[in-house]
Amino acid sequence: MNPLRDKAFQRFFVGQSISVLGGAATQIALFFAVLQLTGSAKDLSFVVSAQMLPTIALLLIGGGIGDRLGQALLLRVTHFGLGLTQGVMAFCLLTKQPIGYLIGLAFVTGVLSAFAGPSLSGIVPQLVRPEGLRKANSLLASVGNAARVLGPTVGGVLVSTVGGGWALAADSASFFLAAVIFCFVPVTGRVRTDRKLFSELRQGWTYFRGSSWIWSMTAAFTVSNFLQMGAGQVLGLVLAKQTFGAEGWGVIISCRAVGQLVMSVLMIRVRVRRPLLVGQIAITLQAVPYLLLGLDGGVAAVAAASFVAGFGITFAAVSWDTSLHTYVPNEMMSRVVSYDLFGRSLAVPLGQLTVIPIADALGTRHVMVATGVLFALAMVAPLMLASVRRVGTEAGPAVPADPSGAADPSGPADPEAPTASPPAPVAAS
Repeated sequence: MNPLRDKAFQRFFVGQSISVLGGAATQIALFFAVLQLTGSAKDLSFVVSAQMLPTIALLLIGGGIGDRLGQALLLRVTHFGLGLTQGVMAFCLLTKQPIGYLIGLAFVTGVLSAFAGPSLSGIVPQLVRPEGLRKANSLLASVGNAARVLGPTVGGVLVSTVGGGWALAADSASFFLAAVIFCFVPVTGRVRTDRKLFSELRQGWTYFRGSSWIWSMTAAFTVSNFLQMGAGQVLGLVLAKQTFGAEGWGVIISCRAVGQLVMSVLMIRVRVRRPLLVGQIAITLQAVPYLLLGLDGGVAAVAAASFVAGFGITFAAVSWDTSLHTYVPNEMMSRVVSYDLFGRSLAVPLGQLTVIPIADALGTRHVMVATGVLFALAMVAPLMLASVRRVGTEAGPAVPADPSGAADPSGPADPEAPTASPPAPVAAS
C-alpha cells in the first residue's frame, strides 16, 4: 500500500515536509543571527535555553492536550502560532531590537513546540491504514533526514546572503503554509471524556508503565540521547579540534546524515517480522564511531563507520514509530509519545552539562571508548524482555480492536505486563 495515495496522509505529508524543511534551515540561521546581532555567546545560550526548557517542561501536558482535543486541531493552532512567533522574531532581527525580545519569543516557541511534537506523531495512525504505517513513517523519516543533510547548508547560505532576519521570515511563511494545509487534513472525531486533564495524564502513565516493551525502549533511547548529546557531540567536537579539525568533523556528521537518508528511502520497501529486535541490533552500529574516535581511528574510518551507523539509526527509529502506531490505541497515542519524547529531551541538557567534568576526571578518549561500550549495552538491554522481542509477531502486544482505538487503555499492553503494581521505567529521571 502506498500511503501517499490517501489524500488525508498526502496533505499531512506535504504540510509536515514544508514545516520540517523550513525549520531545519532557519534553526542555524537564528543562531548565527543572534551572534551577528550581539556578538555574545552568552546571549545565544539564553535564546537556546529559553526555547528548550519550556519544551521539556510541557511535553507531557502537550501529549494530554493532544489526546483530549485532537491532534489535528492542535497542529493547526501550534503552526499558526509558530508562524507568528517566527515572523515577530524576523522583525526583531531586521530592526535590531534588544535581545530580550528574542529570548521571550524563543520561550513562546518552546511552549508551542511542546504541544506540536506529540501530535505530529500521534496523528499518523489516524491517517494511514495499519498495512501502510511502515511506509508512511519511512516517508516522514526521509523528509526529516533530508532536512538534516540540507538544512545547515541552506541556513548558512541564507545568513551569508539575505541575513538571518529574512531567513526567519521565510520560516514564518512555511509554518503558516503548513498550518493552512493541516486545516484540510480530515481526521475522525475524538472520544469525548469527562475526566480532568491530570486524570488523563495519570491514565496515560498507567498505560505507559504497564507496557514493558514501551518503557524499556524509552529508557534505552533516553540513555542513547544522553550519550549522543554529551560524548557524541560535545566531546566529539573536542577530539575533532585536537585531531582532524572542524572540516573532518563536518564530513563525519554529513556521512551519518546521508546514511540515515539512504536507509529511510530503503525502509519504504524493507520489512522485517520482528522490527524492534532487528532495529535494536542495527542501532548498535552507532557504537563503532564512538570507539574509533576514542582510539584515534582517523577521519576516514570514523566517517565510513558513521555512514553505516546512519543505516541502523534510521532503521531503529522507523521500527519504533511504526510499532507505537500499530499497537498503541489512537486515543492514548499522544500521551505515550509525550512520555517517550520527555525522556529523550531531558537527556539532552543532562548529557551536555555533565560530559566535560567527567572527561576532565577520566580522560577524553577513555570517556569516548566507554561511551561506545555503554551505547551498545543500552541498545541491546531491552531485548532481554520477551515483550520487546515479540513485537511484530502473533505473540506480541495486542492490536487495538478497531481504528478508533476503542480498546481499554487502562490495562496492560503486552503479555508480560502484570495486572498490579506494574514496573516503573528504569530511567525516568
